[in-house]
Amino acid sequence: MPAKQEVSSFIRSTFRSVWALELLCFLKKHRDRAWPQRELVVALRGSDLVVSQSVDSLLAAGLVVIEPGQLVRYQPTSDAVEKHAGAAESLYAPRPDAV
Repeated sequence: MPAKQEVSSFIRSTFRSVWALELLCFLKKHRDRAWPQRELVVALRGSDLVVSQSVDSLLAAGLVVIEPGQLVRYQPTSDAVEKHAGAAESLYAPRPDAV
């Protein structure tokens, strides 16, 4: 697991809002499928704009891919990115206020 300072830096540079972290956690939990953004809006009870911005952040961080049909799937670009995502989720899940 990456060091806490490294994880904190990853969180600050990757997630523009808590919505992006929520989206990460949701997509990791449901990594077996790709999602249309409209379904993500419903699942997260967010807005189109919030989900779109969050998808863009996760895409830029190498955490998701966009499949044909504009479907979003959790698919980290490397093991290191996967470890950082897992560490971010572990830090966020029990204490969202800490993030």
